[in-house]
Amino acid sequence: MNESRRGFVKKAALVGAVATVGVVGAQASSSGSKGSNGVVVGKSKKKEITYTKTQAWEDYYKSAL
Repeated sequence: MNESRRGFVKKAALVGAVATVGVVGAQASSSGSKGSNGVVVGKSKKKEITYTKTQAWEDYYKSAL
């Protein structure tokens, strides 16, 4: 009884893994954007500012060290 359950679980896991690989492969091949790896490249002229030196950041860095 346990052997048949184990066999079923093994087969189900194998079928699930194969199906997952198939779906991921199909999505990758139909993405349409070649060479970008799914990264969206914008045309904005604005400079992205991710950090502004403020007193709050200075306090944070001092306490983090």
